[in-house]
Amino acid sequence: MKAYIRVDEQQKRKNRTKVKVRAKVEWPFRILKRVFGFTKVRYCGLKKNHEWLCAAFASINIYPHRRRLAKINLQLARQGVYNLPYK
Repeated sequence: MKAYIRVDEQQKRKNRTKVKVRAKVEWPFRILKRVFGFTKVRYCGLKKNHEWLCAAFASINIYPHRRRLAKINLQLARQGVYNLPYK
């Protein structure tokens, strides 16, 4: 049986801080893997992989706002903003 070392309050506070930072850092990678289907190497060539990752992370920045953006898009469509003739 293992003997566990008690964690004092100061160490608990440090651990909470680490957990908060880790959660914020790991969230975009979760979205990248689960939503956008990231695989280790998608293309042959560093440039294409880099471009794909840049586009994916740009999409991840927009992802949390998707519902709000969809509402704005719907409002604009109802106002007829998208029916303007092109110049």
